Amino acid sequence: FQSQDERFAFIAEWYDPSASLFRRYELLYYPKDSSIEMYDVKNRRTFLRRTKYESLHVEDLYVGSKVTVFSRHLTIVDYGNLYTSRKLGSRKERTLALIKPDGMRKIGELLDIIINSGLTITKAKMMLLSRKEAADFYADHRAKPFYHDLLQFIMSGPILAMELLGDDAVSKWRAIVGPANPTTTESDTLDSISESFGHCGLRDAAHGPDSVASAAKELELFFPSSGGRGPVSSAKFTNCTCCIIKPHAVNEGLAGKIVKAILKEGFEISALQMFNLERPNVEEFYEIYKGVVPEYMEMVSELCSGPCIVMEIRQFDPSKVFRDFCGPSDP
Repeated sequence: FQSQDERFAFIAEWYDPSASLFRRYELLYYPKDSSIEMYDVKNRRTFLRRTKYESLHVEDLYVGSKVTVFSRHLTIVDYGNLYTSRKLGSRKERTLALIKPDGMRKIGELLDIIINSGLTITKAKMMLLSRKEAADFYADHRAKPFYHDLLQFIMSGPILAMELLGDDAVSKWRAIVGPANPTTTESDTLDSISESFGHCGLRDAAHGPDSVASAAKELELFFPSSGGRGPVSSAKFTNCTCCIIKPHAVNEGLAGKIVKAILKEGFEISALQMFNLERPNVEEFYEIYKGVVPEYMEMVSELCSGPCIVMEIRQFDPSKVFRDFCGPSDP
């Protein structure tokens, strides 16, 4: 039941490239008719009158999310009032999802599992861990007899680190991953990731932190909030091409399906990262098409309308051309 004019309030920031500064707005969302309204906080005036905006949903609105309103990228930095924060903010958690080297062949299936569980992937990067990074990650296991095997294994190839966001994300993802040692065949773990994709003992395909505190600590290792680099990308930059899963496809939950199709065709995904691209960067990226294709402006708007997933694709069979596999630019 929604009261006649229930509304949610948020504080949103927009980076104004012409003035090189962040502008703050109060963003109001009315679930009843999916309409929005915006106020310019500094100048205390209406910036956008109440307007129907179908492409924005209440699930997209939470602190830290990026939303696009009439091709402006807004970052939601806070709830605008207590009602909104109580109603929408309480159960949202962030957790780390780590796909280990033995799970990488199945990353399409694993992305599908995450997307179908209702969790949102807010960051993703394929990485190679140094010995120090692996040791930091497994610091709690230092005294265990299998400690060195753990380090060797996590450093044996690329891993995929992701930040997941959602209601009770920590326990939800932990339940999907299943027990650390997949030999436990209790009936309730039969469809867990370690059960379906793990091998034995240490090779359990995926990892999830056990508490909100460990999740915050582990996310900091892989995605430092200080703006530090974090572990290095697994990109090789040789015999490769670039593939982008566009924002509309990410938004429609198709990333897993696309990754599965690429791997099934025999291509290798040697690097992967999620980006939220700003318009000037997209214009530069697509510069070669400017004035050449009539839909240049729409291409730019699409690529900066939300998160995209960029991959490095390598192929060992020269007769296969990745661009042909992607198909025509207009389906």
